Amino acid sequence: MSVSFSAWTARGRGSARLAAGALVSGLVATTVLAGAGTAAADDGTAPGRGGAAATIGGLKTYGAAVIRGAAGDTQVSAGLFEMSVEGGGTLQTYCVDIHTPTQKDAKYHETAWSGTSLGINEDAGRIHWILQNSYPQVNDLAALAKKAGVRGRLTEQDAAAGTQVAIWRYSDDLDVDAVDPQAEQLADYLHEKARNRPEPAASLTLDPPAVSGRPGERVGPVTVRTDAHSVTVSPPADAATGGVRIVDEKGEPVTTAVDGSRIFFDVPEDEAADTVELTAQASTTVPVGRAFVSESRSQTQILAGSSESTVSATASATWAEKGAIPALSARENCVKGGVDLTVTNRGDEPFTFALAGAEHTVAVGGSGTVTVPLNEDQPYDFTVQGPPGFQERFTGMLDCRTRAAEVGATTQTLTAPSATPLVDTPTDTNLAATGASSATPWITGSAIALVVLGGAALVITRQRQIPSGD
Repeated sequence: MSVSFSAWTARGRGSARLAAGALVSGLVATTVLAGAGTAAADDGTAPGRGGAAATIGGLKTYGAAVIRGAAGDTQVSAGLFEMSVEGGGTLQTYCVDIHTPTQKDAKYHETAWSGTSLGINEDAGRIHWILQNSYPQVNDLAALAKKAGVRGRLTEQDAAAGTQVAIWRYSDDLDVDAVDPQAEQLADYLHEKARNRPEPAASLTLDPPAVSGRPGERVGPVTVRTDAHSVTVSPPADAATGGVRIVDEKGEPVTTAVDGSRIFFDVPEDEAADTVELTAQASTTVPVGRAFVSESRSQTQILAGSSESTVSATASATWAEKGAIPALSARENCVKGGVDLTVTNRGDEPFTFALAGAEHTVAVGGSGTVTVPLNEDQPYDFTVQGPPGFQERFTGMLDCRTRAAEVGATTQTLTAPSATPLVDTPTDTNLAATGASSATPWITGSAIALVVLGGAALVITRQRQIPSGD
């Protein structure tokens, strides 16, 4: 569920049209967005992507579980996945969408709960409690067994299976049991004792992920949000040749930062209109309970454990001498069923743009958020068009509901032949999927490059008044 964009290359004024590869119908209206504050994720982090990116390697420690359904029972694998972090590190995760297959070698990235099914699940906090109070966070299995009242020896496989089963009961709201008695006893204990815990903060984000201003001034600020002790800040490529520099509030060059640091793009007065990007990177343990999602419709994961891992985030700055100077960012919002597009304007003229057949205006010095309604489980690809030469493209996929919630997923009986899985099932312990590995594969709208928004109204979120001016 990523959001990507390409920067605009020219400035100016004029009419605008939505260009998303197809004509989008709907009533054209003009809406003033001035006065709405910058959007923020529910956990207080930046609306752009940041944190760890990883490739899933398959199940490492697991047992068996049985899903009880009207059509019969289905036996599935249940346990811990392992992911390899880009840049170094290892993650352990459980899945939170039992009927969706896990794609082999799928790429995942860290995200806020609000961009996943956890964002609309009132029991998400109980899942976080389970993660904090069971394996692998609690690795003294004898002590865990005693506390949970488990009769007999609790193995790592039992602990992983029991924990996964307890999570599924809250994430998918299904009747599911562990096959092994010790695992089932642990699952029952965790399910009964679970209490709400708040969503953990992101490992690293930059807030906001896009800023704008004029040359000859410090453009920003961008605030660092991280649980790492220190963050390395890499300036734009031309910084060493006397171009844009990354500085603090006093104008001093910045190469490292900590949580709460406010950093700026120092743009020379003679710089032509452009957009540049900085990168922040750190090594830290990713907080337990963070969500991980993939664009390949692979099972959503929730973090159970992390080694010291590489995390990163980016922020961009756009500047121009005159006219509208917008900065755009976006994030999935599962509560509203769409993508929140946040726009700020630090220019000396209003910024008017077209989106989904409607025209919107952000006043001088203002900002606002438009929620673009989207269809579940379908790729989206839309471009925001502004003055001549301005366009930014946003792509991704909205995955806000578990498959069980979407279709009341059907299951196969234990004696029925299994359908061909989406991924090969290895014969060793490196299985590629839990839950859906023996269920019928399900893909909706493959190769869809565009969500047709039709005449759906855009939701305008007003937060606080921002005065006009610089």
